[in-house]
Amino acid sequence: MSKSVADTDRLGRRIGRSLQGGEVVALYGELGSGKTALVRGMAAGAGASPRSVSSPTFVLIHEYHGRVRLAHADLYRLESSAELPHIGLSDYDDGRTVTAIEWADKAGDELPADRLEIHLRHRSPDVREIDFVPRGARARRLLARVRMQRLSGRTAGQRRPSS
Repeated sequence: MSKSVADTDRLGRRIGRSLQGGEVVALYGELGSGKTALVRGMAAGAGASPRSVSSPTFVLIHEYHGRVRLAHADLYRLESSAELPHIGLSDYDDGRTVTAIEWADKAGDELPADRLEIHLRHRSPDVREIDFVPRGARARRLLARVRMQRLSGRTAGQRRPSS
């Protein structure tokens, strides 16, 4: 559950800190549900500048560089999944680049089988319900790392106490 843009950003940062490279994050949700805010947090958590993150609606794919390379795709303007091979998304399927895909439902069956699906839904003007569905071993490992951060209470920049 996210009660603010700041909550969504914090969740995105946890995901970003958990990325190792090669993961696919498929984002589902209506307009204004927080998909881009989540990716902005992911980019920051992965060491890229969050200020550079915007919805790539007209460009289709933006790249952000930090600890890992993050390709941010927005499929909103696609008419059908048949257009997917022509936008260059497969160029990022190199095992090192993290791919975050907004409007992933537009990709149909063209998404990689191993992906972390994140479903965002409006519950009120400020509240979003956020559900995770890991599809595949890599996605399950990513989700486990995200959950471990939450349990440990660590945030970016915090160090463990020395003994």
